Amino acid sequence: MINRTTLKVFKPVLAAIALATLAACGGGDGNSTGLIAIPVPEPSRLQDTRLFTPVVEATFAALNGSTVDTDRWTGVLNNAAYRIEVPRTGWNGKLVMWAHGYRGTGQNLTVDTPIMRRYLLDNGYAWAASSYSKNYYDVRAGVEDTNALALNFSAIAAAKGRALTTPSKIFITGVSMGGHIIGAAIDAEAQTTAINKVKYAGAVPMCGVLGDTELFNYFGGYQVVAQQLAGVPLTRFPSPDFEALTPTIKSALWSSFPTQTNAQGDMLKNAVMNLSGGDRPFYKEGWADAGNQTNIFASLGGDGTIRNILNENVLDTTGLFYKIDASSASNTSLDTAFNAAAFKITPTADANRLRRDGLRWIPVTSANISIPVVSIHTLGDLFVPFKMEQVYFDRAKARGTDKFLVQRAIRDVGHCTFTAAEATTAFDDMVKWEAGGPKPAGDDVKTAATLASSTYGCSFTKNTPSAEDYTSPVTRAKFQAAYPACPAN
Repeated sequence: MINRTTLKVFKPVLAAIALATLAACGGGDGNSTGLIAIPVPEPSRLQDTRLFTPVVEATFAALNGSTVDTDRWTGVLNNAAYRIEVPRTGWNGKLVMWAHGYRGTGQNLTVDTPIMRRYLLDNGYAWAASSYSKNYYDVRAGVEDTNALALNFSAIAAAKGRALTTPSKIFITGVSMGGHIIGAAIDAEAQTTAINKVKYAGAVPMCGVLGDTELFNYFGGYQVVAQQLAGVPLTRFPSPDFEALTPTIKSALWSSFPTQTNAQGDMLKNAVMNLSGGDRPFYKEGWADAGNQTNIFASLGGDGTIRNILNENVLDTTGLFYKIDASSASNTSLDTAFNAAAFKITPTADANRLRRDGLRWIPVTSANISIPVVSIHTLGDLFVPFKMEQVYFDRAKARGTDKFLVQRAIRDVGHCTFTAAEATTAFDDMVKWEAGGPKPAGDDVKTAATLASSTYGCSFTKNTPSAEDYTSPVTRAKFQAAYPACPAN
């Protein structure tokens, strides 16, 4: 007779025998007559335990000055707040999904409206926007919740008292982390693995994280260079004391943070120029921008799990080269010695692997696309740098999908500091292309000599201000007055 103590000792052995028997019987895959496998659950993570509260609005305001009468609906779907707006007459049957950017780590889930809202209403589009059901850098939640809202558009309209047909076409646009959501949602992998699947007709990611985890490698590289130049180099990762070292780093590299680096800091400035996309207009203005540097330093010092979106480190700086010496365009002995000494952050294997329960925890933007995409990006953005466009172009070129991609450089210093005119032009060009028109013009985002031209980005920069701009017209005009001018048309 086996007592409880004996059973406890032999339980692991019995489990191993059961697994071996299961494998011998075909694994329970549905095609054998052996034992039926019990699926191993996916591991949990800290993000799964965090609780968030959707901010439920009674309504949201009509667009100031608009002559289009609209139905405006709010509510909650799957713990995500939403806004929907549909013209009461003249709806063109098409729906535009808006994907917002990173909301931080707070508890409240909030939703906003697209920058091209006036254009959408004037042209008969309905639009919808989700808060997503989770904050933090949860692109997986952003894709699923945006797609779910698109799929439930007609049902929500019916529940609000208006019968609407299923949209004839669904487009998607948005900013920053929303650009990552867009790049993932239109990718073939999401079309296969997402729980909520939407076939979008076209996309306009703006200031987007189109390089997925390459963004975090960029932050990792910045930290490696900054610490080494400041005389407090990384010796292990994650760094347990980065926050405590931050004042030392800033005083060692800046004579006045963030506007003026010293000679040592100029080497960091040169390295980051190359890490962020190369020599280009507005880089030096972007480097001295307080918003850019504040956002970057807030993103450094983590453990590579992206605040526990993952369970293991995904950062990888092993492929980065730090060009600290600005005296020569070629790599010098100073560059070589610096890189030989630089700490290498190595990722955990399969930290962001494919999952059996839907999308990866950080969905990929592999440019495996088959719809028209027009992206825009500001040149001086160092929080989500112009390099993201180059990474995405390389992926599209390697796949042969660059025929579906148009990219445009915008001459401004901040993160997502577009005018509504720049955003609406990109969207309008995309929908005309999708409807059968010619492929619109774009910018070469790769050729170094082209990017270094003082007039790079002039073609699609539209400084005509409006109330819908993310930067106020007065502030934008002040900034633009200090920037290199484009040639008169």
